[in-house]
Amino acid sequence: MEEKEISKAVIKRLPRYYRYLGELLESGVERISSNELSSKMKVTASQIRQDLNNFGGFGQQGYGYNVKHLHTEIGKILGVDKNHNVIIIGAGNLGQAIANYGAFEKRGFIIKGIFDVNPRLQGVTVRGIEIRMVDELEQFVKENDIQIAALTIPKMKAPEMAELLVKCGVKAIWNFAHTDLNLPEDVLIENVHLSESLMRLSYNITRYEKEHPNGK
Repeated sequence: MEEKEISKAVIKRLPRYYRYLGELLESGVERISSNELSSKMKVTASQIRQDLNNFGGFGQQGYGYNVKHLHTEIGKILGVDKNHNVIIIGAGNLGQAIANYGAFEKRGFIIKGIFDVNPRLQGVTVRGIEIRMVDELEQFVKENDIQIAALTIPKMKAPEMAELLVKCGVKAIWNFAHTDLNLPEDVLIENVHLSESLMRLSYNITRYEKEHPNGK
């Protein structure tokens, strides 16, 4: 049977479902209706049901959703029920901040190594993770079964480094460099443009101020 293609909009909402359901679990909530989940997520109940029906539904009429079961199933869909080995390329402020964020490990993203080209950083540890030089990259990727690389280096260096990562066997890149990467189609890229996110916020502030000139 051919697998159903899921829209990018649905995929984008799945981590939010997972996060909210996790918070409900921590609060001791055992079941929730689509209407109750709707009020928390600011997504219509109909949209929630449509989203989840892409994967089988999970709900029961008159009962709603079992929070623990739904959280577990969405975790499987997202692949966070298993570990993914990650490396960080770039040991600057952003790279170190990512390494220091311990919550990634709770989601199954295990940071195995940090790499940089600055010899003064060689051997320095960040949360117990040793900073290594880029010339160790290929062997390290092979020995540690690295699936994901976080790219936190200047955009001028990013394309060359991304090509090296692909050559080493990395198949997924979390790209924080402010540039688009031209890589083979079988390499997965998730671009994180922090400045674009901030500009969208700026746009919304500007629009709000125009609509509410008196601050009301």
